[in-house]
Amino acid sequence: MRLEKCWFCSSTVYPGHGIQFVRNDAKIFRFCRSKCHKNFKMKRNPRKVKWTKAYRRVHGKDMTQDSTFEFERKRNRPERYDRNLAENVLKAIPKIDKIRVTREERHHKNRMKGKKEKLQREAVKELEQGISLVKAPSVLQQDPSLTLPKLKVKVSQQQSEENHAMEE
Repeated sequence: MRLEKCWFCSSTVYPGHGIQFVRNDAKIFRFCRSKCHKNFKMKRNPRKVKWTKAYRRVHGKDMTQDSTFEFERKRNRPERYDRNLAENVLKAIPKIDKIRVTREERHHKNRMKGKKEKLQREAVKELEQGISLVKAPSVLQQDPSLTLPKLKVKVSQQQSEENHAMEE
């Protein structure tokens, strides 16, 4: 079973799925769904469309260089079947997948490392600009003129009887 890659978004195209477009020069383009095919027909660049794998790689959102990607590469050279080799490959696949996942997590952690400090700096800056709006609760207790006056509203007996009649 051959799993192809979508030309536009680089996702996996399973057999019997997607669309195949053959250009006049016999170049074959495979698409996973009509969304990718339509974007291709509109001559959009996958590196500029935010949801594609190409965009994520170009803008540093995903890993680009890693030795685990070597195992996903397409090879068109046929090899003689060797039972021991096939067994070793099947044993290695989970290990390689685990390594790739840990490296992706580390990459994401490094990308997000500066975000917390940036959010804190922005919060401090906003607080400095609007410090006059923020008062400590102890100051409010000491000086009651800073709080809004509490108003008591009296409800007449007639209005409450009308409301009671409306509810029934």
